[in-house]
Amino acid sequence: MKKLNLKFIAAVLTAALLIGACKKKGNDECTATAGTTVASAAEEAMVIKYLDSMGITNRTELDGSGMYYVIDTAGNSKRAGLCTSVTVSYKGYYRNGSVFDQATAANPATFPEISNLIEGWKRALPLLGEGGVIRMFIPPSLGYGINGWQNPSTGLYFILPNAVLIFEMKLIRING
Repeated sequence: MKKLNLKFIAAVLTAALLIGACKKKGNDECTATAGTTVASAAEEAMVIKYLDSMGITNRTELDGSGMYYVIDTAGNSKRAGLCTSVTVSYKGYYRNGSVFDQATAANPATFPEISNLIEGWKRALPLLGEGGVIRMFIPPSLGYGINGWQNPSTGLYFILPNAVLIFEMKLIRING
């Protein structure tokens, strides 16, 4: 009986540690870190080809990652960290213009923690203040990569494998 109780206590403590792994410490220091993924030359070339074809010349590359962005509106001075919850409106689409996902201003999306999002979002969202608007041009390795995002029940893809993703996003609110 005591052995079972010790195993139960150990399991509860382990779960608590795992759940709290990316939470803020008591001194408000976030323990999450941004990724270091860099797109291959071929992936970056796909992004640049799209940008050039659309005449998007006022773009900035994000830390040599192969991801590009355009900040249309900077927003206020309040910035989100990786452990912050945010509410956004966005439209996500492929290079051919097909929309794969969106959340409107009337029905925005709230994400409890930026660190749980795709790498491109993790890196770009902290660049904006509340009210900021950004266009992100994300190579596959900073999005859903070679596997895409698939519905396990139907086998259909939510996000296609190896897809360059374009997002138009407004940071409506920083929630914490």
